[in-house]
Amino acid sequence: MSSGFATSRFSRGLILTCVVLAILAAVAPVALPTLVKQMTVFWVMVIIAYTWDTMGGQLGYNSFGNVVFFGAGMYASAVLQIAPFTDMAAYTAAGEQGGALVLTNAQYFAGLLPGLLVAAGVGFLLALILGFAILRLRGHYFAIGTLAAGIFVAQIVANWEYLGAGSGLTMPGFPGKGAAGDQAKSTFFYYLCFGLAGVTFLFLQWLYSTRFGLAANAIRDDEDKAEAMGLPTGRYKIIAWAISGFFLGICGALYGNFVIHVDPEDVAFDGAGLGVWMVLMVVLGGKGSLWGPLIGAVLFHVTKELLWTYLLGLQYVVLGLLVIVIVVFFPEGIVGWLRQRFPNRFGERVEAGEVR
Repeated sequence: MSSGFATSRFSRGLILTCVVLAILAAVAPVALPTLVKQMTVFWVMVIIAYTWDTMGGQLGYNSFGNVVFFGAGMYASAVLQIAPFTDMAAYTAAGEQGGALVLTNAQYFAGLLPGLLVAAGVGFLLALILGFAILRLRGHYFAIGTLAAGIFVAQIVANWEYLGAGSGLTMPGFPGKGAAGDQAKSTFFYYLCFGLAGVTFLFLQWLYSTRFGLAANAIRDDEDKAEAMGLPTGRYKIIAWAISGFFLGICGALYGNFVIHVDPEDVAFDGAGLGVWMVLMVVLGGKGSLWGPLIGAVLFHVTKELLWTYLLGLQYVVLGLLVIVIVVFFPEGIVGWLRQRFPNRFGERVEAGEVR
């Protein structure tokens, strides 16, 4: 059984919805060229929301350390894109004063692809390692453990001179100059982030329709009972976190190239920003649902952009009020509210032969 408005693996409604969204997303940069940067960040938000829900929503393990995989992927990609073409230590020592590394088109894309692959592997392996160490904890202890892991890794990177330490590092410049080059860069990474969001969505839709989805929900509902029935809960938890780390690693690499300058605490391991936002988006949309993270990302990102534009200085106050309203009036999120209000249309249903 999968989560969402309907539980069939790839129903006609789901396919139609995905096609419509894909068409709208594909033409968005052409229709709204001045908003490409904001829309690129939106797809990043969608990805981090879905990867957080894999643990926090499906399994009920609220993690505050997922940003570790995001930042680790960003720095892993940076090393693969910079080190083969220049002295990494000298480059990072120069900081922003040295400017972005200028590469040919062939060099840039020859470094980008391996960087993305390594970022995925680093995120995956780091999640496995941390999973074996932290996933023995439960409840608040797990949340605190993941928060500590995020701070620990961030401080290591912030003091690592080879990676630029606290000053961060600058990713290689995207081929192209001037306003046209900047627009080309934004459009290029828009489509990559959109593609990654689509792959993440479809993969998780398939994953939740398998026995993994049933096992995850059993762990969320009563882990002790699931263990007593012979379910290898530890294995499922580690797999879920490793999947999150895989997609977050790629997402971090893309975002690092998009923003160009990578700061260890304000960009790569931004626990107070991205680390909190990924939780808020899922809570807003609805935990443990297929559509909840997407809906939450849309509402949160639009609200955030409006607040940063028209209420700069009070944006965090308004966001705090928004969180209070959500918790009080929509404790199950938008999707949860729809399921309770309109169970015949949005409630879950189980179909024969659905679980594979």
